[in-house]
Amino acid sequence: MAMPIATVLKRQADFSYTAMIVATSLGFVVVQLDVSIVNVALNRIGAALSIDVGGLQWVVDAYTLAFAALLLAGGALGDRIGARRVFVGGMALFSLASLACGLAYSAWILVAARAVQGAGAALLMPCSLALLNRACAGDKALRARAVGLWTASGGIALSAGPVLGGFMVASLGWQSIFLINLPVGMLAIWMTYRFLRETPQKADGTPVDWAGQGLVVLTLFALTGAFIEAGSSGWRSLPVMGGLSLAMIAGGIFLLVESRVKAPMVPLRLFAGKVPAATSLVGLAVNLTLYGTIFMLSLYFQRERQFSPEMTGLAFLPFMAAVAVSNIAAGRIVASHGARWPMTIGLLIGATGFALLALIQPDTSYVGLLWRLLFLPVGIGLAVPAMTTALLSAVPAEMSGTASGVLNTVRQSGGAIGVALFGSALALGTIEGMRLAFLGSALAVALAAVCAVLFVRDVDRAGQ
Repeated sequence: MAMPIATVLKRQADFSYTAMIVATSLGFVVVQLDVSIVNVALNRIGAALSIDVGGLQWVVDAYTLAFAALLLAGGALGDRIGARRVFVGGMALFSLASLACGLAYSAWILVAARAVQGAGAALLMPCSLALLNRACAGDKALRARAVGLWTASGGIALSAGPVLGGFMVASLGWQSIFLINLPVGMLAIWMTYRFLRETPQKADGTPVDWAGQGLVVLTLFALTGAFIEAGSSGWRSLPVMGGLSLAMIAGGIFLLVESRVKAPMVPLRLFAGKVPAATSLVGLAVNLTLYGTIFMLSLYFQRERQFSPEMTGLAFLPFMAAVAVSNIAAGRIVASHGARWPMTIGLLIGATGFALLALIQPDTSYVGLLWRLLFLPVGIGLAVPAMTTALLSAVPAEMSGTASGVLNTVRQSGGAIGVALFGSALALGTIEGMRLAFLGSALAVALAAVCAVLFVRDVDRAGQ
């Protein structure tokens, strides 16, 4: 018997929706996976390539910094020449750089390849969100659910990185954590061409703001380099003071340039509204604390508790599961109740978790650490989809690529700074450094919650 036409159309719509989510999420997955998967391999990489703690921070931050510094260009290029075109180019570059990482035979080759990986990630990340936004065609409820699933995929990848990486490092070697990106990248490119339409392109022909882009790179590398150097040289050393001074000068010039050029990399008018400014502050606090925590705990598990790579990965498994559940639930909650309160409540839960972690002792058991740690994925997993939905709801559709690029630049910059700061805190001693880092994280995330409750007021509920 023939299937009713309504049933056929519904199944086709469901398949198209699923394919759209998978295609855009694959880009987010590889980007987030390479943020965290490298952490459990740091000991093996350090031993194989003779890299000290400062060098290992650069292995992590070369990727994160290039990612952060070039995200603005990725979003702007997607708006100008089409998000699908830039997404595919970024995925191809990311895959080739992953191959170079897997073949690296010296520390600086690995660091350079990681930076190129970050450049590819910067091209594909904002464009994946712009493609998702276009596919939802202005349907707020659909967009809220899609963003929740998209965010969940990245959250799962970020949390699964240590688990997957631990087993891959132990059984296949540290190189395998980079080579896994090749088949994923090829699948993402095929699905993007097969299932996603190109986004509208700007026709004004305005040039890319290369001066602003260069100043972003200089500011972020100087600032993060100073934080990394502080761990070994002290905060009053010449390299640290010089790096901080250079970052302040370059950052000031950047703001001046952006206020005067015709097509700024960061349109300052985006921050005329309260929501973009508030979500940027929330994103900064979330990534600074979360990335720093993953970096610090990966070293803590392996160096203090003598966990193997597999055991270190398994130690993060409950964290991964909590992120997945929280992100998926957040999409539905935001669709029904708006972004403000889910974001605020999630951040307060995260701040509570950091405050409890600041109370750990040298003899605290893994279980004693875990129940405190689980506050983080539950709270932050609730807050991040709300944050992303709030931003997309507050800017015009044609600015979605640039706006998401700005948000993710702030987030990834926070992540790089978090790794640098948390790594430097370890110079005080592992437990003492962890306590200080977690206490500072509690204060930062609590402040982000205050920003959310005060300023995220003008975002309509998705169902209204």
